[in-house]
Order: sequence, then C-alpha cells, then structure tokens
Amino acid sequence: MTLSSRSRVTVDDPAAPSDCVFATENVTKVYEMGEVNVQALRGVDLQLFEGEFVVLLGPSGSGKSTLLNILGGLDTPTSGIVRYRDQELTALDDTALTRYRRDHVGFVFQFYNLIPSLTAQENVALVTEIARDPMDPKDALGLVGLADRVDHFPAQLSGGEQQRVAIARAVAKQPDVLLCDEPTGALDVHTGVVVLEVIDRINRELGTTTAVITHNASIANMAHRVVTMKDGRIGTVHANDERVSPSELEW
Repeated sequence: MTLSSRSRVTVDDPAAPSDCVFATENVTKVYEMGEVNVQALRGVDLQLFEGEFVVLLGPSGSGKSTLLNILGGLDTPTSGIVRYRDQELTALDDTALTRYRRDHVGFVFQFYNLIPSLTAQENVALVTEIARDPMDPKDALGLVGLADRVDHFPAQLSGGEQQRVAIARAVAKQPDVLLCDEPTGALDVHTGVVVLEVIDRINRELGTTTAVITHNASIANMAHRVVTMKDGRIGTVHANDERVSPSELEW
C-alpha cells in the first residue's frame, strides 16, 4: 500500500495543542421547524488536535451529530466561527465546502450507505476516482481486513463487513480527519468491537485525526480525550491517562 508522507506517521499520543485541526468559537445552531425553533447547539467552544482520537459522548438530542456535521462541512452554524487549520469554514460558499469535504474529510455513519449493485471494491472506487491522493481500493479494503471480499456485493457481506467497506471507502482518499457518527450503533457487541479495532488502527497507523460519536460510555475508554455533551452544550472534556484497546472494552 502506498501512503502519502503525511500518512506514514504512527500516533501513540495526542499531538500538542499547537497542532490544532479544528477550532469552534461560540457555535450555535438553530433549526426552524415551522413556527418552532429548535436550538441544537448553544455556544460550543471546542478544539481537536492533530492525530488524536476523540469520543463525543452524550444522549440522543445532545447536539453531537449536529456538531460533527458542522465540522465535516455537511451543515453550517447559525452563528459562531469554525476553523479547519488556517481556514475559516464558516466563510466558505457551497462550492468551497464541497471541495473541503472531498479533499480533507472521511465520513462513517451508522448505516453503511453502500450501493447494492456494486462490489466492495467498486463502492470504494467511487471515492478514489475523485480523490487527490487515493489508496488503491484493494489496499483500502485490505487495511480493514477485507482483502478476500473485494468482489463481494453488499448483500453477500455481514453487517460488520459492510461497515468495514464503508470505513475503507472513507479512508481510501487518505483524509486528514475521519468523522464517525455511531459507527457501531447497528451492530452487535462482537462485530462492534471489530469495527472499533479498524477505526483505532487507522488512527494509530495513519495518524488520521478521528472523532467518534456514541452514546455508549464504554467506547470512551479507547479515546485520547472524551467530550461529553448535553442540551447542545459541552459538559466536560477530559483526557484518558491510559487508552483501552477495543478488545478490552466492557459493554
């Protein structure tokens, strides 16, 4: 597998605060639902650093997905500032946000969003064909342990295997950041651990800054830092003195 020079770094500890990848300042998000306004985020200030693994923890409706979507350029805040490295995302138009998502961000969602009529390799190739410095789709599938499933269609794969194809698709373009929204939410415990091992491996071996949304408090133990959210606000932020491997998590 050929990796870019950025991707050859192995990350064992979160980077220094000077290596800030994301910074939000007083970010709010209000959704207008007819005559009712729903405030999803209420003045969020947060930083994510180079190469770290962060878990965003909180109940449904706490604002986790809204925040992740804003960081990934899928949504825009009602007010406040969002920066990616030295670029102000909140100043970009739709075309520039599309370019940002394509060039810098990999997404993994709870549901796999694979195209049923395409093989695993073809699903991954959808991304590599438009990426600037992609992996070979077979290499990306090998990275997630599916080297022997490249010609299988989604219907021929288990739920965990489909999620690993989705992860391979996300990382095949060698993104700077990997944003995961409940990546184990539709999986059983054993399969969820396998998926988390893949995400952890990508963070450690490729140095990809990784943020994972979950309501499962056990997953927080594998992170460098844990950010709790409630009612659209940041509750606490703490660092784990020791990270637990996915296979040691107790669900």
